[in-house]
Order: sequence, then C-alpha cells, then structure tokens
Amino acid sequence: MQNNKEKYTEKIKRYLHAGIPILYIESFEENRIYQILLDAIRDWNYSIIEYNSRGIFCDGSKEKDNKDLSRVLSLFISSDKSNEFYNPNHKLLLIKDAVKRLDDPAVIGALKYFAEAIISGIYDTRIVIVSSVVSIPKELEHLITLVSMKYPSREEIKSIIDDFCNENDTSPTDLLKIKLINSMKGMTTFDIQNTLSLAFLTNGKLTEDSLKVVIEQKKQSLQKSGILEMIDVPDDLYEKVGGLNNIKRYLERKNVILQNIDDAESFKIEPPKGFLIAGLPGCGKSLTAKAAAAKFKVPLIRLDMGRMMGKYVGESEANLRQAIQIADAISPCVLWVDELEKAFSGVGGQGSNAELTTRLMGNFLTWMQEKNSLSFVIATVNNISSIPAELLRKGRFDELFYVDLPNAIEREDILRIHIEKRYSKDLKEIDLESIAQDMDGYSGADIEGVVKDALEECYCRNKCNLCEDALRDAMSQSHPLEEIMKDEIEEMRTGYEKRRFKNASGE
Repeated sequence: MQNNKEKYTEKIKRYLHAGIPILYIESFEENRIYQILLDAIRDWNYSIIEYNSRGIFCDGSKEKDNKDLSRVLSLFISSDKSNEFYNPNHKLLLIKDAVKRLDDPAVIGALKYFAEAIISGIYDTRIVIVSSVVSIPKELEHLITLVSMKYPSREEIKSIIDDFCNENDTSPTDLLKIKLINSMKGMTTFDIQNTLSLAFLTNGKLTEDSLKVVIEQKKQSLQKSGILEMIDVPDDLYEKVGGLNNIKRYLERKNVILQNIDDAESFKIEPPKGFLIAGLPGCGKSLTAKAAAAKFKVPLIRLDMGRMMGKYVGESEANLRQAIQIADAISPCVLWVDELEKAFSGVGGQGSNAELTTRLMGNFLTWMQEKNSLSFVIATVNNISSIPAELLRKGRFDELFYVDLPNAIEREDILRIHIEKRYSKDLKEIDLESIAQDMDGYSGADIEGVVKDALEECYCRNKCNLCEDALRDAMSQSHPLEEIMKDEIEEMRTGYEKRRFKNASGE
C-alpha cells in the first residue's frame, strides 16, 4: 500500500509528464514538497530552479540575488539564452513566497505567457508554485492545476519514527510506537521530527514519558495555526454532566458505532457526522463538546470561527481547509466548531464579505456532506436567527439540539454535582430537591455560581460546613438567567420549535 508521499509523488509525476504548465501545491511543508519534486523528476534531465523572497537558488545553492519575481520570469522568457542559468529548457521552476506577488499584473502576465509557451512546446519546462494559501488570479485559472497536500499518514509517521529510532539507537515497544503514531497524527513532518528529538533528549530514549512531550508539542502545533486549540478533557467528565439526557442517549448510541466502526460499516452504517447545538448561555453547550470527547475517549479540537477570518485574499478559505485537513488527519477526534454563526452570518447578503462567507459555507457544507473520516463535529451556536437554512437540513449534521433552562430534576442533578465537586461531606445534610425546586429559571452556570458564592460565604464566616441556609442566602443575592433574559429566551424557544430542534433534555 502506498503512503501519502508516494501517492503525491505519482500524482505530481503524472501532471508533469502530461505537460501541465503550472502546478499550484497547497502545503505548509516546503521541504517535504521539495523532496517529492526531486523524486518526481528523478528520471528526467531536469534541474530545479527555486525562487523565494531571498533570491534564486539552483539545486539548493544560491545563484542570484534577484528578488523581483516579474524580473526573474522576464529573464526566463527572454530571447537571450546566452545565460545558461536562465535558459528555461530542462528546468523545473519552483516558486515560493508568491501569494502577495500574484497580485502584480506584471507577474500575472509573465506567468500567462510562460505557461502558454510551455503548452505550445516552445519551452521544455514546468512551473510549480508552493504556498499555504491558495490565491489564484482569474487570468491564470485555466492554466493552473491545484494540488492540496495532506498531513503525513500513519504509514509515513511510522516511517519517520523508525528512521529516528535507527539513527539514535533507541527501541520503543510496538505498543509505544502505536501510541506515538496516534499522538502525532495531524502534525507536519518537520514538527514530528522536532518532537521526537525533544522527547529523546528529555530521557535519552523514547519511553511512556515521551508521550507527555508529544502531547504538549501537539498542542503548540495546533495553537500556532491561530484557529485550532487542543482542549484537555478529564476522563470522567461525561459522568459529571447533569441533565441533557437526550444528548447523552445520542452520544451513547454514536459511541457504540465509533468503537465498532468496521463492523458497523459492514451493516452499511455511515460514520457519525456530529450535531449542532444551540441555546442559552451557561446551559451546557461547551460542556457537551467536552463530554462527547470524554465519552468517545478521543482528542477534543476547538475551531474558533471568529479567528478563522483572515485579512488577505484567500486566507480565510485556506484557514478552513487547513482546519479540516488537520481534523481528518487527527481523527478519530471531536472537532468543536465554536460559535458557528460568526463565520456564516453574512450568507445571502451583498458585497465582498457576503461572497466570502458564502464560499466558506460552501466548502464547509461540502466537507460535512462528503466526509468519511471519524472526525465528529459538534457546532455550538448562540443565535440561530443568523444561521443559513442550508446548514440545518438533514445530511449536514446527524441531529439538531437546543439547550433550554434545566428542569427540576436536572437542577437537582447539577446542584449535586457541584456540591460533590467542592464539599461532598455536607451533601447528605442538604435538601437538594427542595432547593432545586426553588431554583426555577436558573441555568447550569447560575447554579454553579450559587454553590461557589455560598462556599465563599461559609469560609469568610469561619463556618466549617456548607449548609442549606448558606445556599439560600446566595440564591437571594443572585438573579437567574430567566429573569435577566426573559424576552430573549421566549424568542429563542419559539425559533427552536419552529425549526424542529430537539430538546437536549429528557426524562
């Protein structure tokens, strides 16, 4: 079976043999691409001429200080071939750092002429553009073939680990290798190699403790993207969630499928896509995403939709593609898409921002519709009135939930959980049912706040016990969410019922 590198090498070799004049490779891993290109032209009498913001390089060594891309292209397509370096024949021109330069009409014109001359057979050369951001001028779209590079596969990660172990004379167990591979999914080749070096230097060999180093570096790797974050989730969090019984039943059913995915697929059951959850603040939307990751025993990756929007042309789309690629590479995982409406609220409007959000939503919907990875998506929404209808139809998410204020049974459950967490020895002395009945209109966050305020008051008064009176005193000083947002809550409930959202609670 071919790994990702071999597949891309074959694909790029086919494109080059077919005479595609310009390949645009979307990737953060320039060194990995360079090695793939070397493999692709291994049997050709070609040399690689590289342009980047520092100048011109030939096979890795610097040749010229020319930093003007339009000038470089003009020299390649000039009629004077006395300078062998700029003779375009038998060359692969690798262009880096080109995104901002592709706005230059002189660069666009030179690339267009160059590409058309390659197609006509005037020049025996190929052009490869490598960038982490896709920004293709309209004038060049018909001349460019886009290739998006995925993150290293399990086989590639294993190969990197094996090479590292051979070079450093260390022999981790097969079980540890599997754990290392799973922990490094979604990292670049460069990050994997650096992480292995750091883990090795920490203990002089690769051990179980190395996994802690890998997890920490994985978090940093995601955070460097600026849009993704790995969230730590306690193993027992699912058992500490109060209420939300409909969602719990849903997660338990999906967990059976995920834990037995091969058998489930033999029954023609598709991998779970995930769900969208809307509702009031402080009622458990974020907690639900964490609980799902704890239940499935997989990493929780948070995608901040507000930070996904870039300032450069094509940057927002690139950010979304990168997030999707990482989620697919890391899977199985839970991808928590936080505040989904921030990215898609402008769909259907006028202007460039509306066009951008429409493209983003189209990319996201296509992925949700067609994805076959085990990345389980949980999208949280505060305001459903700004969510396009296309996101809500079946086939995108498995289910649509809304979180209302907790009922009496759920309030008692939530109250018990927060008291047990902080001062469990006094739990038997408190009439939880009575207090929960009097907390009508309180959100989960409100209930937690009451417990924390009561405990603080007991401490400041030198009381040893958390008592019912302290809880009721704290309640008298608080204002529940239903009191603060009465009109908004009624409007939200009407909207959920109209759109047929399922209540996350249940008896």
